[in-house]
Amino acid sequence: MRVPFVDLARQYKALSPKFHAALDAVGESGHYILGPEVSALETEFARYCGTQFAVSVGNGSDALLLPLLYLGLGPEDEVITAPNSFAASAWVVVKSGARLVFCDVDEQTMNLDPEQVRSAVTPNTRALLPVHLTGRIADMEALGAIANDRALKLIEDSAQAVGARRDGARAGSLGWCAGFSLHPLKNLHGYGDGGLITTNDRALVTWLQKFRNHGLHNGCCEFWGINSRLDEVQAAFLRIKLPLLDSWNDRYRTLAQRYIEGLRDTVDVPKLYSNEEPVFHRFMLRHERRDELKAFLEGRGVETRVNYPIPLHLHPAARNLGYQRGDFPISEKLANSILSLPLYPEMTEVEVDYVIEQILAFPV
Repeated sequence: MRVPFVDLARQYKALSPKFHAALDAVGESGHYILGPEVSALETEFARYCGTQFAVSVGNGSDALLLPLLYLGLGPEDEVITAPNSFAASAWVVVKSGARLVFCDVDEQTMNLDPEQVRSAVTPNTRALLPVHLTGRIADMEALGAIANDRALKLIEDSAQAVGARRDGARAGSLGWCAGFSLHPLKNLHGYGDGGLITTNDRALVTWLQKFRNHGLHNGCCEFWGINSRLDEVQAAFLRIKLPLLDSWNDRYRTLAQRYIEGLRDTVDVPKLYSNEEPVFHRFMLRHERRDELKAFLEGRGVETRVNYPIPLHLHPAARNLGYQRGDFPISEKLANSILSLPLYPEMTEVEVDYVIEQILAFPV
C-alpha cells in the first residue's frame, strides 16, 4: 500500500460540481476583486471565529505582517515569537521594522512557554506572537495575562489552527487580532494563496481595508499601502468549504485519536488536555531515531514529513540576532525528534491502520 502525506485531489473531486457552478457565477457577475463573495466570506468567517470582523488578504504571511505594520514598529521595538515554526512567523517581525526575539516552548504542547515569555519581556517589547502549532492553541490565558500586565499586543498566528478551541473559544478570538493562512495545505484551504485577519478592533479593520488596496479610499491614496487582495473566485470556493470545516476537523480528530491509541505504547504521541480541542493540522510523533523511522516508513510506502527541522534561530537569516545553538534547548530537541504522519479528512481508517502497523514493525 502507498499512503501519501496529503492528497488534495480527493477533496476537490468531492466538491468540484459546486466549484464549477461558483466559478461560472463569479465569471458572469463581472466582480473579480473585492466583490460580494469576498465581503460575504469575511462576514461568515468572523461569525465562525466569534469575532466582530474579518479582513481578507492575499496570503497568510500578510495576515500576520499587516497588523504589525499597523503598530508602526521601529528597530528599538521587540516582538516575541517561537523558534520552532515556519519562517513566516519570524520574517514578518523583521519586515515590520521591529527586533525579532525568540522564546522557547513547552515540550508537551510545542507552543510558547508563558514562563519563558515572561522572563523575555523587556521595556521594549511591544507584541507577543504565539504560534498555534499543529492546530493546538497556545496557553492564551497565561499569555494574555502577560500582555495585559505589560500593555502588549497579543497576535495569534492561527495559520494551522482554524476551528480549534481552547476553553470553549475558537482560535482567532483570543487576542488583539489573529492571522490565518488559506494555503492549500491548511485545514480550510483555497486553490492558491490567501489569508484572513480576525479582530474586534474597528480602527485596525478600517486601516487594513485601505492598506491591502494600495492605501486607497474613494479613489484617493491616503497612505502608501500594498496590493494584498483575496480574489472573488477563491472567496466563492472558500464559502462552499467553510460550512464543512467542523465536520472535516472532527475527522482530523477521529483519525488522530486512532493514531494515538495505536501508537502511544510504542512512540511519543501528543498528550491532550481536557480544555482543548485541537484540529491536528499536523500529527507529529517524536522518536529518538526519527530519521531511521522516516526512511523505514518510506520504504514501505508511507510518506512522512519532517516539519521545521532547523529551529528559526539557527537559520542563516537569523545570524545577526546573535543566537547560538543551545539557546532554546526544547525547540532544538523537538527539531531532532518530530515526524509528521499523513493526516487529512479524506484518509481512510485502512490507511491509518497501515501506517500504525508499519510503525509498530519498526525494529527497536
